[in-house]
Amino acid sequence: MILNVIKCGHPTLREKGKRVERVTPEVRQLAGDMIETMYAANGVGLAAQQVGRTLMLAVIDIRNSEQPSELWRDNQQQDIPSQMPLVLLNPRITASEGEQTGEEGCLSVPEISAAIRRAARVRVEAQDLDGQPFCIEATGLLARAIQHELDHLNGILFLDRMDAATRASFEGKIKKLQKQTRAALKAKQ
Repeated sequence: MILNVIKCGHPTLREKGKRVERVTPEVRQLAGDMIETMYAANGVGLAAQQVGRTLMLAVIDIRNSEQPSELWRDNQQQDIPSQMPLVLLNPRITASEGEQTGEEGCLSVPEISAAIRRAARVRVEAQDLDGQPFCIEATGLLARAIQHELDHLNGILFLDRMDAATRASFEGKIKKLQKQTRAALKAKQ
């Protein structure tokens, strides 16, 4: 089922996700719905907060991107398409190195994109949909997408990572989006 992606200005986007203690049928369904929603929106990642749920759950699929990436799972280099979509429960970055700057956008902040600095390589510990722990390392777009989605899980938007001048240049659009979101929330009450 395709879920509604909430927009900038919705309070849930600023909430830290709760740990997924057990993989229930509801968690599996949510992950599946999030993957379907991500594909429908032509995104490469989606966090639970973006569909109004405050859980430590993110999905990523970069296989259709031409931007380079590398992935290691439990210290073995992987063929990226075979590992997608990637479902991350309770993920946390345990190491990062280097720096990359690249264009980022967000399904919750439509029509805004900017160059954002991120780590070039990240190591992440997470659990899969069987509740099994695993460790991955990623570079390129995959590292960027992981960092972007983990920010969402902690209530951080890519807008917060913009330099001051870039943020100022989008201030009017951001305020308009926030106002529209608040009006829509008020109308639902």
